[in-house]
Amino acid sequence: MDIKAELPVDEQDFRKLINGNMLYVDKTEIVKRILDIKRIYHFLSRPRRFGKSLLVSMLKKLFKGNKKLFKDTYIYNNWDWDETYPVIHLDLNNPKAKIP
Repeated sequence: MDIKAELPVDEQDFRKLINGNMLYVDKTEIVKRILDIKRIYHFLSRPRRFGKSLLVSMLKKLFKGNKKLFKDTYIYNNWDWDETYPVIHLDLNNPKAKIP
């Protein structure tokens, strides 16, 4: 087996992962099913070091309508790319971050 893609060790940015030709397992079908459940809030609990930040980064790109990043994924043809949503992203990984 010849794997040309780089393994995304410690990568939390969906754009860097896709544009960097890193290995990505498409979970957009599961995300689409979760988003199709009409609820006000969704609580996603995952163990430590299990991709929560990458999932949030992917959702941010999805809601902002960045279609080109999702080429070759399930959601590419199953999402309304004309409709975008406002995104507020609070990164709690950097305690020294300054608020503009």
